[in-house]
Amino acid sequence: MQLTVRDVSRLLEVSEKTVYRWISQGRLPAYRVNDQFRFNRAELLEWASAQRINVSADLFAEPESAAALPAGFAQALRDGGIYYRLGGHDKSTVLQALVEVMRLPEEVSRDFLLRVLLAREALQSTGIGDGIAIPHPRSPIVLHTDRPTITLGFLERPVDFGALDGQPVHALFSLVSPTARAHLQLLSRIAFALRDADFKALIVRQASRDEILAAAGRLDEAMAQRSAHAGAGAP
Repeated sequence: MQLTVRDVSRLLEVSEKTVYRWISQGRLPAYRVNDQFRFNRAELLEWASAQRINVSADLFAEPESAAALPAGFAQALRDGGIYYRLGGHDKSTVLQALVEVMRLPEEVSRDFLLRVLLAREALQSTGIGDGIAIPHPRSPIVLHTDRPTITLGFLERPVDFGALDGQPVHALFSLVSPTARAHLQLLSRIAFALRDADFKALIVRQASRDEILAAAGRLDEAMAQRSAHAGAGAP
């Protein structure tokens, strides 16, 4: 869905004047279509996360993206796996280490995925601050995966990712999905989870798989309740 200035104003809970100011300053990713600005929802989520901007719950409950993933956030993490002490000394080598452990169908080229992730990083860092990054391909359907997954990797040594807050990254959430819609749903779930102080604390201290998956299950319930409330309030 291509969002309007009014949509962005509502979702970021700021005035339209502020949105236009951010555009003029080159801070907010926007596209000009027929003399009007349009915004990509996934890019808006990434930008808001990097800027540490609290967003409206509607960003996670719009009708277009409200259909829940059959597996849920916790299951997507189980399917993708949680890994510790990943090696590497810079962005390129830690991403290579992450790709090597990801659970991918045999037909998916790991070398191709690595090149896609590196190209995405060259465009803009996926470091969102607080030592966390969300490396992911910008065109998810080229991977031909059969289900959406989230792989969480903890680095043996923090690495500079060019995050806005300048902090080195120690945790990577990487998502792959078969469709653009599923990609957006996963990105929304990660963003929602990282707004939860308890879940984020688990990531910071590199908690056990059981602790992280239990917290992810709790967040699945919270997201389901939020979607239900949003649906009940719809006209």
